[in-house]
Amino acid sequence: MKPESIVLAVAGAFFGLIVGWIIGSQQTGPSRFAPAPAPLQQAAPAQSQAAMPQTQAPRQLDQAEAQRLQTAAEKNPGDAKARVDLGNLYFDAERYPEAIAWYLQALKINPNDADVSTDLAVCYYYSNDPDRALQQFDASLRVNPKHTKTLLNQGIVMAFGKQDLKGAAAAWEKLIGIAPTSPEADTARKALQGLKTAHPELTGK
Repeated sequence: MKPESIVLAVAGAFFGLIVGWIIGSQQTGPSRFAPAPAPLQQAAPAQSQAAMPQTQAPRQLDQAEAQRLQTAAEKNPGDAKARVDLGNLYFDAERYPEAIAWYLQALKINPNDADVSTDLAVCYYYSNDPDRALQQFDASLRVNPKHTKTLLNQGIVMAFGKQDLKGAAAAWEKLIGIAPTSPEADTARKALQGLKTAHPELTGK
């Protein structure tokens, strides 16, 4: 999975306590702050009316590296890694259609890679397609039902992409139950605290 594959800085009525969510399966590489589509604009991923997060500009695409990896991929139709690396390059540059294309190719070679599947879902979300993102998260969880980054991202997209607060709470509670000491569980607890503070009707559901 792309290091720090999704970064959400969330503020405002729902998640005033959560700033700088960094979500990725691999823990190498620098953090990247990338704004997500904001269908609601009020408490949508990476944006809110109350406070706008600081963001970094996307990395400039390394054309030479992209060409090198594409050549390697073309020479070896079974090389999933080159395709994942290409997806990562395009993801960093926020060129999501190209990232999607390479992640899809990688998954054709290795369909049981939950990390790549989740990165693909994040690309769909950043392409303003939360429904397809959620479908892909489901595919990731079929491969690995305990994939913590998937569960955390799933809750985020449910809450902010679909305004399904109960579904988001359920995803985060499942994550906390599966991996209570993980960094993702810590983030999920903060998310639930903010969500239930703003929506007391979710408490004790």
